[in-house]
Amino acid sequence: MKWYHYIACFFAGLFIANTVPHFIHGVSGDVFPTPFAIPPGKGPSSPTVNVFWGLFNLAIGYILMRAGKVSNQKVMSVVVFFLGIVAMSWMASVVFMDKQMQF
Repeated sequence: MKWYHYIACFFAGLFIANTVPHFIHGVSGDVFPTPFAIPPGKGPSSPTVNVFWGLFNLAIGYILMRAGKVSNQKVMSVVVFFLGIVAMSWMASVVFMDKQMQF
């Protein structure tokens, strides 16, 4: 695999992990921050915006998974993909730690 496949794998993990909170909050009918909120990433966005933002992240993550050739036959691609998931999960946990206090 080329070096840029690993970058695609990592970013695929980031986008796939970012799908979860937005989609779950959206389909649950809860407000949750998105980049479209005021202020961006801190203010509340509607559940509908969150559903579409989650689906957008899922689509981009899927495209990057294909571009990165994530496959269980290429173990390093899966490792890098999961490192992307870990990175986004950790960043989201830090950023949204005070989410309940903001609304």
